[in-house]
Amino acid sequence: MKQDNVIKIAFVEDSVEQAEQLINVMRNGGIAVRPSRAGTPEEFTQSLDESPDIVLVNPSTKKLDVATVVRQVEASGKDVSIIAIIERFNEDTIADLFTAGIRGVALRSRPEQTLAIVRREFESLTTRRHVRRLETALRESERRCDALLDSSRDAIAYVHEGMHVRANQAYLEQFGFEEFDDILGLPILDMIASEDADRFKSLLRNLSRGDKPPVEHIEFQARRGDGNRFKTIVEFAHATFEGEPCLQIVFRREIIDPNVVAQLTRDTVTGLWNRAHTLELVDRAVASAADGETGRALLLVEPDNWKDIVPAIGMGNADQLFAGIATRIRDVLDEDDEAGVLGEHTIGVVLHARSDAEVHGLIENLRSSVAAQIFDVGSRSITVSLTVGGSLLAERNANTETLLEQASTALRNAQSQGGNRSEVHDPSAREKADAERDLYWLNLVRDALESDNFLLYHQQIISLQDAAGEFYEILVRMRGPNGDVLPSYFMPVAERHGMLPAVDRWVLDHALDTLRQRERDGLTTTYFVKLTLASLHDATLLPWLAQRMGDAKLRRSTIVVEMPESKVLTSLRPAQEFVTAWKKVGGRFGLEQFGSGLNSFQMLTHVDADYLKIDRSFMTELPQHPENQKKIAEICTQARTQGKQTIAEWVEDAASTSLLFACGVDFVQGNFLQEPVMVVADRHDFTHA
Repeated sequence: MKQDNVIKIAFVEDSVEQAEQLINVMRNGGIAVRPSRAGTPEEFTQSLDESPDIVLVNPSTKKLDVATVVRQVEASGKDVSIIAIIERFNEDTIADLFTAGIRGVALRSRPEQTLAIVRREFESLTTRRHVRRLETALRESERRCDALLDSSRDAIAYVHEGMHVRANQAYLEQFGFEEFDDILGLPILDMIASEDADRFKSLLRNLSRGDKPPVEHIEFQARRGDGNRFKTIVEFAHATFEGEPCLQIVFRREIIDPNVVAQLTRDTVTGLWNRAHTLELVDRAVASAADGETGRALLLVEPDNWKDIVPAIGMGNADQLFAGIATRIRDVLDEDDEAGVLGEHTIGVVLHARSDAEVHGLIENLRSSVAAQIFDVGSRSITVSLTVGGSLLAERNANTETLLEQASTALRNAQSQGGNRSEVHDPSAREKADAERDLYWLNLVRDALESDNFLLYHQQIISLQDAAGEFYEILVRMRGPNGDVLPSYFMPVAERHGMLPAVDRWVLDHALDTLRQRERDGLTTTYFVKLTLASLHDATLLPWLAQRMGDAKLRRSTIVVEMPESKVLTSLRPAQEFVTAWKKVGGRFGLEQFGSGLNSFQMLTHVDADYLKIDRSFMTELPQHPENQKKIAEICTQARTQGKQTIAEWVEDAASTSLLFACGVDFVQGNFLQEPVMVVADRHDFTHA
């Protein structure tokens, strides 16, 4: 399940607290939730109006039993998965729940089981929706194909069990018939000359068993109704007619020059297959894996430091170098392997069946062969190293998009570790690979802390209400062997190994130094700095922060420490104590992902936040979702009455900015307005990322 999917979940619970606990289980497990809660049939009807994806029902809810929930879902006509959350397992209870129409049962005391079932049901729901869209698209395609069939100049027939069931006008004319009724039920073999009949019959038999149609065009002697014969090229494809499987057979009298066909499918620079044909080869490999073939793989190959190489050798010589690299790669591959160009400097290789060890051996041969070659380009002679990312192909990942994504991820991972290496996605070896990668990133984080290899970036937060001063979100990056590294790579590792407080402290320390520099220049600045849950439980953080704030002597500027609403909820008392003490030393506090809970404003009675960052899920395609606009306006109105200021982040277009202003939002933030820029040490200007 993609991490950026927002799941709409209707919680059938009497207790808001129990619903909030389940919401936190989802969010801590990496699932973004848009929740609603119902305790009565009327409330559940309102929840269904919001089209939830999943219903999590507590069978012990007093005014809304499971049978009523199932009836209301069925009456709504919506495709909704219902999951029961129970306190303890009982065979009779579980049997009754499944009989009533429940799709899954989870123990409240086992959050990992709840997460697994929610993910499974959402993936199942997503698949069903996708299938329905595909079925609709298929029906529309069939309708259009049927219309195109009659207007086609090619002779096309549909054959079921060797008999004609459909043919277009061009087919009738080519074989000398006036109406389709003249050939209805006529064997297709009657259209083939006797000397080719056995060959054609054998081909039909193989196709009827489910064999794939031949890729190459096959020449036959065809026979018209009047006995005259002619040469024709025949193409086969599996199809359906009125819901029944059949064969589509195309008879072409024009013979296409194979050299022209080859030209159309080749990349002009490298001589390899072009992108379109390479993707077709990937599709065929995926189809083979879906049919049970094993041992195939997809590789993505890129020369290292290509962006630096091209300026050095000149744009005019780049094609010559890339063609030379492609030739070396082609020379290493076997005859059954296929290589093609997938990007500006990306070569895709579809490998035929071989063992995992042979795949890795081939990759090393590719890399060493290219590395050993001296390429003469223009007046220069250079050497090039390769990075290879790939994915082994099996029935489990037999999906073109999945396979390409896995290979691409492997390529980027290898490049992020410095390049000149390879990585191959292999589900059976995932745990070992994850452990190795975890150790690699752990060492990088340790080195960054010891050698001051973190970097501060910031993104401007723009006031829509003419607030005085400048406002920025502070972001952290890490220097890596191949450029700056985003926190999504190293922060999870730091969290697993208890290093988040040290990273937080580094960011706060450097942010305060930068604020002090800006204040000396007469600038009034507010920095928003993220704080992790681990730091909230660090008893030494507040005394250290108080001392640093005192040393900085900030009169006009300040720091806003911000945390996600869901994290604060799970550590309410430590958060309350921290915020109270933090404000005493001159800091402010902000809540991120605000509005994502069932009753977000109730938290403000416990934690005195100055700024509320509206949950980013409300920003997705905001102009097309009036219900989100209404929710944002409600949050802004209620925040204003409590003296809080609101921030909308992830704003990505001008239309959304205008709508947010109309909703009463105080600040906006997003790459559309300004991308993050690096804070340069000991300087007051900024370098773009």
